[in-house]
Amino acid sequence: MLPVRLRDFIEDKDGWLYAVSTYDNAEAPGCVLRYVPDENGERVHHPSGRRYAKYDFEEAYALVQHRKPQYAGLLHRVPCADVRRVLKPDLEIGRIARDHPRVQKLLDLFGLPEGTVGCTGSLLCGLENENSDIDMVVYGKHWFTAQELVKQGISDGEIEGLSPALWRKVYEKRRPEIPYEPFVLHEERKFNRGQVGGTYFDILYTRSYEEIGGAPAGKGVVLGKMTIEAVVTDASLAFDNPAIYEVSHESVSRVLSFTHTYSGQARAGETIEACGVLEQHGSECWLIVGTTREARGEYIVSKTLLGK
Repeated sequence: MLPVRLRDFIEDKDGWLYAVSTYDNAEAPGCVLRYVPDENGERVHHPSGRRYAKYDFEEAYALVQHRKPQYAGLLHRVPCADVRRVLKPDLEIGRIARDHPRVQKLLDLFGLPEGTVGCTGSLLCGLENENSDIDMVVYGKHWFTAQELVKQGISDGEIEGLSPALWRKVYEKRRPEIPYEPFVLHEERKFNRGQVGGTYFDILYTRSYEEIGGAPAGKGVVLGKMTIEAVVTDASLAFDNPAIYEVSHESVSRVLSFTHTYSGQARAGETIEACGVLEQHGSECWLIVGTTREARGEYIVSKTLLGK
């Protein structure tokens, strides 16, 4: 059986659906509750017709704490014995693309090998509606090929970039600790989102199965809040979850971001300013950004980019 991986979904014995949010899943997948069967729910499963309610972050945590406290924690940990089914984006992509021409158009644009691209979120679960975005997943090194093809596709007019109104909507949804103009300046060079046929899409990075073993796991010893300025020495995992920036700094070896807002925020060779919580991990100190859902008071900016 393939390991449960970041951006998979799992279904528990009661039919609750969770988005897998980590790579550390051997004993109990770490995830966040998203959908619960509910005869009055607004989402309808295709093709069974079963109704589900969608839960936002705070609502999901409150429900799990109330109904399934044994799963509660920083992530919802569902024991493997309670997992009824695993939904994998890469294995379900054929079904999704057959039902959704815009997904097929992105597949055609990417032209990636089988097993290296998938689709997660509501489309994976069969619970999409007319307002659903497309959450594409691309695995390992192939993500960077997809990123270049998004950039080229926008330039060629095959897909659309984001309008100023949509950028504003993204900014207001994420509510980052940086002003609007610097936010867009960082985002526009990432080429990890766009529109296809008027539908918003993301391309989400996930490690290949061979790379999972090196993913960071567990919380370190909290040392306090800190702001640093450092040079990024390696940004190859800057779009992962967490995003990882290896840095040259007198006391901090890594900056990790657990919020999507600051993934891909800087490139190797650039100087960053980062504010977060310092943790001790063995002999190393890591600066953690996104220690809360809203990441209030925490940020990463590329001073190199802002200085251009």
